[in-house]
Amino acid sequence: MAIYRLPRGASLISPRSSCANCGRVLGVFDLIPVAGYIMLRGRCRYCRAPISPRYPLGELLAAVIIIFTYVTFNFSPLFIKYTVFFYILQVISFIDLEKYIIPNRLILPLLIWSLIWQFLYPTIPLAAAGLGLLAGAGLFLLIAGLSKGGMGGGDIKLMAVLGLTAGWPLVLVVFLFAFLLGAAVGVFLLLTGKKTRRDPLPFAPFLSLSFIISTLWGLQLWQWYMQYL
Repeated sequence: MAIYRLPRGASLISPRSSCANCGRVLGVFDLIPVAGYIMLRGRCRYCRAPISPRYPLGELLAAVIIIFTYVTFNFSPLFIKYTVFFYILQVISFIDLEKYIIPNRLILPLLIWSLIWQFLYPTIPLAAAGLGLLAGAGLFLLIAGLSKGGMGGGDIKLMAVLGLTAGWPLVLVVFLFAFLLGAAVGVFLLLTGKKTRRDPLPFAPFLSLSFIISTLWGLQLWQWYMQYL
């Protein structure tokens, strides 16, 4: 719901969810994650218009992320912190994929959520968090300048928040993995003809996935990487 409504400036509270094609309000059973899509066979109950598979895919992805987060942190304060953080990142990623924008309406709560946990339940020193923010924002500002606008303002702000949350030096792992993932996907899209060099490539999904990987397994990956330097 948030993925559809936020880019269109609609409220997340009202009106109730409805079919984008016929406007009919959807019932409770229609909105059961994944199961509702399967029961309706991917079509609106009323007008039979196809429902985008991105909705059940997004629900499945959220479930997988929650499972991995629970396995890593068990039911602890960090599980609550990162479950909410990862969900907002998922919404940002899907919006960026569709609209090529990263709404400030999501960046701001992500920043506030990170600051709340930094002061109430800190897992890294404040200096490391501040250095992570400066490094993340600084690296992307440099890239934006060198590429003459190739990196958007939304990406810079998102990387700043991720740097604040990851801290130093984990922000470097986030940065590295994001560019490796982006480069791999970019080359694939070029080779398959789905993108040209002039086409924009949304970067929020790579930042988000890199941050999730770095948060769940970053320390092990960093130690493994340092062994081969």
